[in-house]
Formats: sequence, C-alpha cells, structure tokens
Amino acid sequence: MDLDLDDTARAFQQEVREFLAESAPRTPLPSMDTAEGFEAHREWEHTLADARFSVVSWPYEHGGRDASLLEWVLFEQEYYAAGAPGRVAQNGIFLLAPTLFEHGTPEQLDRILPRMASGDDIWAQAWSEPEAGSDLAGIRSTATRTDGGWLLSGQKTWSSRASFADRAFGLFRSDPTAERHRGLTYVMFPLDADGVSVRPIPQLDGEAGFAEIFLDEVFVPDADVIGPPNEGWRVAMSTSSNERGLSLRSPGRFTATAERLLELWRTAGDRANTAQRDAVVDAWIGAEAYRLHTFGTVTRLAEGGKLGAESSITKVFWSELDVAMHETALDVLGGAAEQAGPWTDGYLFAISGPIYAGTNEIQRNIIAERLLGLPRGSR
Repeated sequence: MDLDLDDTARAFQQEVREFLAESAPRTPLPSMDTAEGFEAHREWEHTLADARFSVVSWPYEHGGRDASLLEWVLFEQEYYAAGAPGRVAQNGIFLLAPTLFEHGTPEQLDRILPRMASGDDIWAQAWSEPEAGSDLAGIRSTATRTDGGWLLSGQKTWSSRASFADRAFGLFRSDPTAERHRGLTYVMFPLDADGVSVRPIPQLDGEAGFAEIFLDEVFVPDADVIGPPNEGWRVAMSTSSNERGLSLRSPGRFTATAERLLELWRTAGDRANTAQRDAVVDAWIGAEAYRLHTFGTVTRLAEGGKLGAESSITKVFWSELDVAMHETALDVLGGAAEQAGPWTDGYLFAISGPIYAGTNEIQRNIIAERLLGLPRGSR
C-alpha cells in the first residue's frame, strides 16, 4: 500500500494531535481497577465521545466519524504517543462492537452502540470459566429457553472490568447434547440483574481488575442474543479474531513504547553493552514491523477481507514483543529503581499478554493446524 498520507489523512491526524494536547489529562488518572479510577476513566470516555473521538471509525449515527481504518490507525498512533489514558471501554468498543456490526440486528446496533460510544455503558468480557480458560468450547454455564428469552446459570471467572462494569457479554451452552463447538449461544446481560453476583478478584497489587460472575437463572430477552441461538461459536470467533488481531493491540501502543525505550537507552544505556544495544534495536524494528503489518491488514479489510486464523500470528507477535520491550527497558535501568516504576507496571501487564486473548500455546496450535495444515498432535 501507499504509506504517504493524503491531505485528508494529514488534516485528521493534526486534529487528533491538537485535541489530545488540549484535552488529555496532564497527570495520570487513578488506576481503572479501583472504583475511583474506573469513574475517572469513564469521564474521559465522555470527553472523547463529546468530540467524536471515542470510536472514530464507527458510523456517525452510532457516535463515530465514519473515519477510514487508516484514520483509525492514525488516531491510535497519536493517542499512544500523547500518553493518553487507557481505555476502560475497550472490551465493548474493540471486542463486542465488531461482533455486533457483523452479527447484530439493526435494533441492537441502535440500542447498544451509542451508549457504548459515550461510556454510559462499560462492558465486561465474560468468557473464561473454571476449568475452561483458553478452552472456550469447554464452557458449562447454561442458557435455558423460557418464554420470551433465556435463563442463564453458571459461573464466569477472570472477567475483565466486571468489578465495576455495567453489562457483560459471553457464551452459554444452550444445547447440552450438541458437540463441543456447537450448541452455544452468544448473550449480553446486565451485571445488576436479579440473580447476578459479582465477586471482585484482588490482584497482587490489591486492585480488582477482574471478577467472578455467578448467575442463578438470570433472565435475558431474545433481543439480547447476538446471532442465531446455538450458533454462538461462529459469532464468538469474530470477537476473538478482533481481540487477537487488529483491534485490541493497535500499533500505536508499541511504536510509542519503542520510542520511549530508545530515549531511555540514549540517556541511561550502557553504550559498551552491545547485547543491550541490539535488544533496543530489535524492539524498535519489531514495533515498526507490526505497524507496517497493521497497514497491510487495514488494506485487506478495506478491500473486503476479514480477520481470520491469521490473527493468531498477530497475537503471538505483539504479546511477545511487548514483554521483550519491557524486559529490555528494565535491563537498561538496572538498579535505578526510582526510574523503573512505569516500566515495571508496564512489564507486569505485558507478561499477561501471552495468556489473555487465548494463550500463546493455543495460538500456536491454531497456526499449526489451520494455517500450516499440520496434523493434530496426539493427546
């Protein structure tokens, strides 16, 4: 593709840059894994939405700007370069929304997307269950048919943002007699509904970025089912492809980190340590390669292509790149603990990358079987 920006793209990029310079918080917001920080991040989502910058690539009627995918990449690049706050709404806007655009009804789009774009509804991701973490087909929570809808029962765990979120989305087994990847239904539900109990899971730092969700015959109407009943696996694959591929980890995050790492090495690096120097260079090259790969993905999608099993390659690459960049930064800092705080926080988050969105072991199985055509290993 042509990487030279036209006048429209450059004007958009400049508008984003000026908005962030004027509106982004001058000091870091409290952690979104606390009640205070969660609401502060929600207010930031309101600020983005008021300027139609919360979901720039969405249609105008749903809160966006009808921006192109290229402009979305440019927005993300400027966003991370400015050090703007993390997106507390990311489960909704980056995971659920693409699923709704592909499989949702017009009524669902009109009802759900504007409140998601504004930050009025923050969504939790209710995928994992006990004994069924990366094995999404192994879920046991059930959806039982009832008049006008479904009754949900079971347990979800490691549900991101669930401690303070408003609503959740996930898969439920609606036909217990079906094969593992069949008989599943994709459902949305409010976290304050009768029969829902949310139990925050404290992390090592004492903050609750995740929660368990217990459901006891929670009623949801048919209008909150995405796609046909019992075909939730097919619907869910569009969600997981977006999580592993383009949407969740935009290149701006890694190019911004690579630039900070390069500046750190210039000011604190050991020039005689060639291994350290090479690691910094490798990190910059990796971030740039991911940026160019994303431009290629944008081109493919703009021409009508879709994210598929190839997103597993992307997920393995960005998650391992993130860990490597932060490990290199900590190596450069050495014993300078007073400077290591942000890099240590980033590292602790980065090491979760090979686990969430489907462990990298699972991703390598997908790559081997679906892309390379290798036989399934013996179990």
